[in-house]
Amino acid sequence: MAMETGLIVHPYMRPEHTSRQTFDWCVEQAIVADQIGFDSVMYSEHSSQRWENIPAPELVIAAAARQTERIKFAPMAHILPHHNPAKLAVMIGWLSQILEGRYFLGVGAGAYPQSTYIHGIKNGEDTEFTNKMVRESLEIMEKIWKRDPFFYEGQFWNAGYPEELHGDEGDDQHMLADFSPWGGAPEIAVTGFSAKSPSMKFAGERGFRPMSIFSGLDALKTHWETYSTAAEANGHVADRSRYHVSQTVFVADTDKEAKRLVMEGPIGHCFERYLIPIWWRFGMMDGFIKDAGAHKSDVNLEWIVDNVFCVGSPDTVVEKIGTLFEASGGWGTLQVESHDYSEDPAPWFNSLELIAKEVAPRISLPTPVSV
Repeated sequence: MAMETGLIVHPYMRPEHTSRQTFDWCVEQAIVADQIGFDSVMYSEHSSQRWENIPAPELVIAAAARQTERIKFAPMAHILPHHNPAKLAVMIGWLSQILEGRYFLGVGAGAYPQSTYIHGIKNGEDTEFTNKMVRESLEIMEKIWKRDPFFYEGQFWNAGYPEELHGDEGDDQHMLADFSPWGGAPEIAVTGFSAKSPSMKFAGERGFRPMSIFSGLDALKTHWETYSTAAEANGHVADRSRYHVSQTVFVADTDKEAKRLVMEGPIGHCFERYLIPIWWRFGMMDGFIKDAGAHKSDVNLEWIVDNVFCVGSPDTVVEKIGTLFEASGGWGTLQVESHDYSEDPAPWFNSLELIAKEVAPRISLPTPVSV
């Protein structure tokens, strides 16, 4: 089966752009992605970062869904420690009903302690603590979606679901609204970031859809090993066709033109001002340096474009992704990292079209796809 294509929109907007400009660019990308054949678009949720500034992905999803036909949407991810789980469960259920099968749910614990602090949690750097919150939140949401009476008193939240009363014939005043997700329960996805990500184990235990933020081959291999081991131990099939990997990809007619558009354009600007420091801070750069057999002193924007990104003509990008597939075992969906081409979108949309029509159809998962 051919590799599917998706977008992940963080959205890496220049800080001088307004919230309205950010919102419009997020929606516009979904419309174009739908038209050219992308399979999915994910919107991140952040409430502290100037470059990653979508605090309510459900608003973007609702707006974009009205202007698209077939593409699927996901928040990637709702940061569960930041939400009242009962309120979130109702919103998710309603939105999935509105999208009628074009919705899946991403959940996470959050990567930025500043954002967690905004939501009243002082120890946001304690991932064991925030992951406990994720598990409790999800337990509450799943109970609400079942619509059976309960009252839950947990470590972090209390919530319940009332018993539905029944009146006389023709008396509907006691009926409860059904905000359970479309199809009964949402498909749930979980993102892994660090090499020893506890999220990948959690995804495997629950049979959720796994997604890796690419941070080097070792991390990619460890993510799949962790996920597949946990999945099999809990009676789930570890199916690579459900596996998403996010990566920076840019395609143009020639290698030279693609590299120029990245180096001199929004991707290069974002990395120099924001993402290169982030990659050093979170330890991602170490994995890339190891893959290339390089030294820290070698690292600059051009080195990253040449050694980490998948940038070039369609033939070159097919070759680069094929090399990653051979080394890692492959994945089902390439989730392309979105960038702020809002002021001149033509090169970005051309790249997405080349990815959808000239790159992805030439890349297939090895068989069997499950282990």
